[in-house]
Amino acid sequence: MADLHYAPPPVLIQDVIEDLDRVYTLLSDCAPYTPLGGWYAPGADPDAATSALWFQQDWVHADYRAPGSDLFLQCERYFDVTRDYYDAEVVLPHSVYVNMMAGLAECGPAHTDNPKFRGRERKNTPMWLLRTMLWSGLFTRWEIVQSTAIWWLNDVEEGGLRYWADGPYASPHRHVGQMANTALVGDNHRMFHQVERVGPFDQGTRRVTPRAELAPLAGDETVWAVHDRGEEVFRAPLADYRVSVLWKADVYESEAQRQDVADDQLSIDDVARIFDEDLAKRGEAVRFDLERLEDPSFAAEVQAVYPEARPIEAGRTIYDEVA
Repeated sequence: MADLHYAPPPVLIQDVIEDLDRVYTLLSDCAPYTPLGGWYAPGADPDAATSALWFQQDWVHADYRAPGSDLFLQCERYFDVTRDYYDAEVVLPHSVYVNMMAGLAECGPAHTDNPKFRGRERKNTPMWLLRTMLWSGLFTRWEIVQSTAIWWLNDVEEGGLRYWADGPYASPHRHVGQMANTALVGDNHRMFHQVERVGPFDQGTRRVTPRAELAPLAGDETVWAVHDRGEEVFRAPLADYRVSVLWKADVYESEAQRQDVADDQLSIDDVARIFDEDLAKRGEAVRFDLERLEDPSFAAEVQAVYPEARPIEAGRTIYDEVA
């Protein structure tokens, strides 16, 4: 495993949003929300009830901005904390997304957020490869530094965040209780973190199909319900859902530094060459095969050489439950 540089502890800020009514409007206007998918649950059967009540939606990505999302995208306190945290001048926000969840008797996965590199990101590179590039330590020169802010709307039954501010091999910290209108700002791409259990717990982890949707009830936006294949399967006051909004920005020491590295891009052939040189140096038999990028067995071979760390004292996850 590479000697990965772990991030300094995140910064906790209080009373982030002055007008919370604007957040409630955003939540309602952007409904419905759909179950979390992504690289933890690839190829999920759309008719199997395997998804927890963890719903997500992008408010800002690429060329899309939900009306009103500048409330988070252009949050000056995020800019200020990020500049201080990284000792950087240039902060370029690019993503805002929301998580809404309830009824998780187990935790979310303990993880670092997915990296991106100049020339290599989700739109052109498999997620397993991006993560292996990070953990190999071979591509630090091209890694794009990203700041993350996680903001919470409310306090719910449990619903804390466990985070390994001192690295994955030291006991984690927790942000739990008095989370409403607070945010943690830092480097979630190099700090492991984990969503803890979220009530209610009376039926364990509730499951729906990937077709399910979460939205406010017609005529009563204080109550939100989950509908799955035409039937209501869960409802609760909005105050009982754990609602978090995540903000991400690219960070550069200066505009001169940003321009200086802009043309230093990684092609997929570069990635293969760099891996092959290192694999040969290590005396490994495996070689990087661009024709097998979608082959899980090839991914496993490469990841075995460059394994991710496993943080200690992580909680049992919703993915363990259905594995």
